[in-house]
Amino acid sequence: MATKSALETQLAVVAGFEDPRADLEQYPTPPELAAHVVHVADLNGDIEGRLVVDLGTGTGMLALGAALRGPSRVVGVDVDRTALTTATANRRRVGTKTSIDWVLADATRAPLCPAEPTTVLMNPPFGAQRGNEHADRAFLETAARLADVSYSVHNGGSQEFIEAFAADHGGTVTHAFRATLSLDRQFEFHDADSEDIDAEVYRIEWSGGDE
Repeated sequence: MATKSALETQLAVVAGFEDPRADLEQYPTPPELAAHVVHVADLNGDIEGRLVVDLGTGTGMLALGAALRGPSRVVGVDVDRTALTTATANRRRVGTKTSIDWVLADATRAPLCPAEPTTVLMNPPFGAQRGNEHADRAFLETAARLADVSYSVHNGGSQEFIEAFAADHGGTVTHAFRATLSLDRQFEFHDADSEDIDAEVYRIEWSGGDE
């Protein structure tokens, strides 16, 4: 298994959004965070030989990280056609030969019904924009439907919500760790050139209790 730092180096070539949309909270997942999430998932046996689904894949950072760790195949789902075009180009930059399908669809209504062991990786919108509160809830509902294990990035202070949601949907939080999202200024309403946001990553095992 390659090291986490080696994976981060491989993902450093992944291009971000050409014209990010604030309504979709399109912030790039930093390569160091993506490498950490994928590496932890791999150590837990949640990548190799499995289907990996990246909900709200954007330009493909988590999907491509997973593709470098020996899954059976990868599916990246996003509603933004332009982002998926960039994801396709990013696959060539990264150089992975793993089968990847880029699906143009609402990730919260992903047209998938996998019959094989499935891991969801996702960095959903935090719901920071007005009218988009609790946006990550719909992503978690989809993960509960599709996967037997998921890894997701959430806003700091989400533990109570995540644990309650998992319990209500047949899931159990098995791992949680803090992370930092370092984001460059990309929207007019941003005051600073860059900002560090406290985040949390959760591993949830799903038992299909929501079905």
